[in-house]
Amino acid sequence: MAQETAPKVLVIFGTRPEAIKLFPVVQALSATDGLEPIVCVTAQHRAILDQVLEIGQITPDFDLDIMQPDQTLDALTSRLLLKIGAVMDEVKPDRVLVQGDTATAMVGALAAYYRKIPVGHVEAGLRSYNIYHPWPEEVNRKMIGTIADLHFAPTQTSAEALMREAVPEEQVHITGNTVIDALHWVTQRIADNPGLASGLDELKQRFAGKRIIGVTSHRRENFGGGLENIAGAIADLATRDDTALIFPVHPNPNVRAVMDQELKGLSNVAMIEPLDYPHFVHLLELADIMLTDSGGVQEEAPALGKPVLVMRETTERPEGVAAGTAKLVGTDRKTIVEAATALLDDPGAYSAMAQAHNPFGDGHSSALIAKLLVDQHA
Repeated sequence: MAQETAPKVLVIFGTRPEAIKLFPVVQALSATDGLEPIVCVTAQHRAILDQVLEIGQITPDFDLDIMQPDQTLDALTSRLLLKIGAVMDEVKPDRVLVQGDTATAMVGALAAYYRKIPVGHVEAGLRSYNIYHPWPEEVNRKMIGTIADLHFAPTQTSAEALMREAVPEEQVHITGNTVIDALHWVTQRIADNPGLASGLDELKQRFAGKRIIGVTSHRRENFGGGLENIAGAIADLATRDDTALIFPVHPNPNVRAVMDQELKGLSNVAMIEPLDYPHFVHLLELADIMLTDSGGVQEEAPALGKPVLVMRETTERPEGVAAGTAKLVGTDRKTIVEAATALLDDPGAYSAMAQAHNPFGDGHSSALIAKLLVDQHA
């Protein structure tokens, strides 16, 4: 147990992806002498955040419950700033730790800056170099990078991006990505207790003998025409007798409305509710291919040997594309279908992506981050 005089590290997160990537860090901090972790969740995503807290065995010290229906970015940002600031004024942390590129992470860093509290940034240095793709995440991440004094970069590429922006080299640490820690931890738990992911058993039986394509899509920059094209591509792929698509549909009404209109009733498409993390990991295990506009899936799927087709125009994770584990296909309907068809029909093309090296970590990133924080505050 950390002593009462140990430096307080306020860990702030609010969305499912942040929770997945930070629960191993919180576990590592809790197991490390010399630090006192304090967890603040904003619940920017409510139900799907709670699922990860449960599986990661994390009980927040503060739950701001910030989520509101159809919240605008400016309203969300203003509420976050006031509520996170109030927590900091109460806790008086010695350091703040944020992850990635969400509004919660950006505001957490900004509120810390206003109080001259040092900030550590997990998953630092990712860049697409287009402020509108991903939007608003690219700018959120760059703002955090300006404020932070400890940058936990997942790869050499992300570390070099930071140093090109004049971040001092001694502040940049290559740690790998903590999502691989989470993935390995949950995969082992499923192996030990298959009941954790048994909710997909009915779909496994329904689609037995078919090639499974897993789908995730929720990016703001794809709202409208992009999502309509993605839905059309899914419908086209579902015409194949040998293929089925499993699509946990994001709760955002901008996503659900389009997908319901285009895909409801297709026998080879299972539109299901968002999955808790063990079930999502199991979907990755079941899938032959992942179609996604998500950032995290570009890191998770390759760790399980699954090719990823990225339905975005740019990616802030170019390492996967360079390694051959991921391919940018944008949101053009024909391009998505052609890329997926090539993987389904050409064993050589499939094998080349499935066996490519995963550049995102070895599963020990969280312990390294905990050690670096102890060293910083020794």
